[in-house]
Amino acid sequence: ASVLVGLDQYVDQIRDLLRPGTRVLESGLGAEEERARTAVEEARRGHAVALIGSGDAGVYAMASPALAEASDDIDVVGVPGVTAALAAGAILGAPLGHDHVSISLSDLHTPWEVIERRVRAAAEADLVVTFYNPRSRGRDWQLPKALAILAEHREPSTPVGVVRNASRADESSRLSTLAALDPATVDMMTVVTVGNTATREIAGRMVTPRGYRWQAHDTPASPRETAPPDGSEPSGVKDPSDVSDAFDVSATPEENL
Repeated sequence: ASVLVGLDQYVDQIRDLLRPGTRVLESGLGAEEERARTAVEEARRGHAVALIGSGDAGVYAMASPALAEASDDIDVVGVPGVTAALAAGAILGAPLGHDHVSISLSDLHTPWEVIERRVRAAAEADLVVTFYNPRSRGRDWQLPKALAILAEHREPSTPVGVVRNASRADESSRLSTLAALDPATVDMMTVVTVGNTATREIAGRMVTPRGYRWQAHDTPASPRETAPPDGSEPSGVKDPSDVSDAFDVSATPEENL
């Protein structure tokens, strides 16, 4: 790209990667739509433009406003990135091992009534929840409220993972519980992942089971199966090395991987 457009703090993080002569157009927080318009205008002038953000451009980021501004005369290529929920998940263990949802607690663009309805739906559906934008200096009550909603459906001991500056030099993380987490320790550089009713802390890691099912099949008992002493049918549990027919046959191929 000959032109780079981005938030000033994100530009600072990659400034050493820029080629000499790259024109940099940076602005502050709150100017997202302006940056999108600037990027499209520069592209219409014939420049190759890079519009940057953090994480993945399509998740709470710049892809949406940019595509809303661009018409079919602009060639747009999206480059996938790693969003904070996934980066934090890798640090914590495997909290997103089953169905999960990401919810932003910022009511800057979305009314709180809508956010609260989504949190309640996620709580009732027993989804693992990752909260983006959980707390700022001027917005400190939303996270406690969201945690209280989840607590209506989950045990106080439910694992909660807190990751700040995921995948950056000053990264930090910790595990807590739904009852013990202090919202005052959370800021806008943090994502908070709350487990579902099956999530556990195992060896210091946050793990949500995938839910694989090992099923008995109506096949003759092999010599490796042991009949119960009461003469009832074998349980169907075989030598662990014999897993060729043990996966749930109703699952899709991807679920059997």
